[in-house]
Amino acid sequence: MSNQLISRNVTVNGHRTSIRLERASWDALDDICSFEGIGVNELCTIIEALRHGSSRTSAVRAFIVTYFRKAAMENGGIPAGTVESILPEFSRMRA
Repeated sequence: MSNQLISRNVTVNGHRTSIRLERASWDALDDICSFEGIGVNELCTIIEALRHGSSRTSAVRAFIVTYFRKAAMENGGIPAGTVESILPEFSRMRA
């Protein structure tokens, strides 16, 4: 799991800007756009319109977490053991 930030250009309200997110966050944002049939620029413009007091990048990250959290809760929650499936080291560190 890489924490390296990746910059991508997006257009928000007709203005080109860049957002720096981790690869996992970009992948999640791309997945959301695919699921919802919306482009990254359009989604970022909507998130921007609803942003209050946080940075654009922070608002995008919060949206990603909220989206997947809501999806998980509406589908019965997340099964135990999910952390280990993402971070195999987790069980060793807990012992």
